[in-house]
Amino acid sequence: MAEIINMPRLSDTMEEGTVAKWFKKVGDTINEGDILAEIETDKATMEFESFNEGQLLHIGIKEGGTAPVDTLLAIIGEKGEDISSILTPIEATNNQSEVNRTPQVEEGLNTANQAEIPEGIEVINMPRLSDTMEEGTVAKWNKKVGDVVDEGDILAEIETDKATMEFESFHEGTLLYIGLNEGESAPVDSVLAIIGKKGTDISGVLASHSQSSTVDVTSTRKVERTPPITEVVPEVKSVPEVSTLSLAKAKSNGRIIASPLAKKLAVEKGIDLNRVQGSGDHGRIIKRDINNYEQKAGGGLQTFTPSGEESVTELANSQMRKTIAKRLSISKFSAPHYYLGVEFDMDNAISFRSQYNSIPDTKISFNDIVVKAVALALKQHPEVNSKWEDHQITQHHHVHVGVAVAVEDGLVVPVVKFTDEQSLMQIGATVKDYAFRARDKKLKPEEMDGSTFTISNLGMFGIQDFTSIINQPNGAILSVGAIVQKPIVKEGEIVVGNTMKLTLACDHRVVDGATGAQFLQTLRKFVENPLTMVI
Repeated sequence: MAEIINMPRLSDTMEEGTVAKWFKKVGDTINEGDILAEIETDKATMEFESFNEGQLLHIGIKEGGTAPVDTLLAIIGEKGEDISSILTPIEATNNQSEVNRTPQVEEGLNTANQAEIPEGIEVINMPRLSDTMEEGTVAKWNKKVGDVVDEGDILAEIETDKATMEFESFHEGTLLYIGLNEGESAPVDSVLAIIGKKGTDISGVLASHSQSSTVDVTSTRKVERTPPITEVVPEVKSVPEVSTLSLAKAKSNGRIIASPLAKKLAVEKGIDLNRVQGSGDHGRIIKRDINNYEQKAGGGLQTFTPSGEESVTELANSQMRKTIAKRLSISKFSAPHYYLGVEFDMDNAISFRSQYNSIPDTKISFNDIVVKAVALALKQHPEVNSKWEDHQITQHHHVHVGVAVAVEDGLVVPVVKFTDEQSLMQIGATVKDYAFRARDKKLKPEEMDGSTFTISNLGMFGIQDFTSIINQPNGAILSVGAIVQKPIVKEGEIVVGNTMKLTLACDHRVVDGATGAQFLQTLRKFVENPLTMVI
């Protein structure tokens, strides 16, 4: 009897999965325990094994295809078994679900999307490379139109809201079309590229997508996205006649026509695009024009702003910056923040660190001491190691401390998993590795996921005390200031001491004032007597 295999839920936050690779094809014999496919979740790519045996009768999701959890993935049964009675109601349900899920934004949108795709043509969409990604930016193309693409080749580098990641091809053929130039952004599932047999006419595919790509179905906002006519291989017979008309119109309106990459380079180099002569189609300014202009100016430009002239610099928001703004705004205005400030005596911590670092090949920072102390305190106070949910408060008994790291575009929070179980040296090595790779945008999504508490340390910048916005879904965040030498009172006498200020921001829905205060008391014991953390 046929067994229906649905898209599995492979992580606690997984809502949909992408079939990265099939290891079996229709007609193959399946044994219990065989690896059917690789499934890309919101956290990782995992192998999915079969718990049934028989013949693979049907594949419901092709390689590269994405579908919600519990969608039909495959059917396994006896050789030659008729599964039409199974497929018909499932396909009808899926079609109805798709109609209900997709807003009818413009008349004829669905018809355009259902345009027949020629055999052997693969439309590559902007992938969802992180759990919070809504749109991506093409940082770099590793292939150009006309190049041969093999399965596994790196097509491009995609900048998400969290990192820049390599995007590999699951198909092979000739790269027939590129939908986004370097530096351009588009929502998830927008057309990124088309791969197929050299010389295939894809004008019909482009025409259908150009009709639907002017509307973002998710938010119903207009998206100016016109397939670049110059990036289709010469064998294509025709493309939508939009580029020339739109460029001529833009020229007549006095707009500067320049590629996104040229605009980006102009901002970086301080070049006024009004002074640059474009050599692209219809006078379009491209990367070559910016580089040539810079060379003519002697390899560098010095710009002077006359007295009395207003001047501004406009910097396009990166995906990371937009996501930070969105998430922190939600946190600040949805979670009722309150703050608890303390000041710790750091004399013992300074002596402890000095002795610890005297051991050969050993070096820890004050931040490592704080991270370890926080982890141990959280084990004793799970009420602070918690998150708010509409129907419950979830207390975590594992400790995953997120450590905020400043990068060029903003802030990322890599997570030290099971922090309480790691030594000071292990914590230090992990945090240093994360910080180094974060600045190169090489962190993996799963390395920034799952925090139960967050620490933000600006002490190395000389900041003595500050408050942070909670990194949801955490229930609290600790702000750590600089160690300051100043007069303090000890045993009734004024002496020179070293202190450090910390501020705990709490979500009042999760952490009450007394609970937060008790946590800070425990934290004080560990930080002011760090030897207790290692014995």
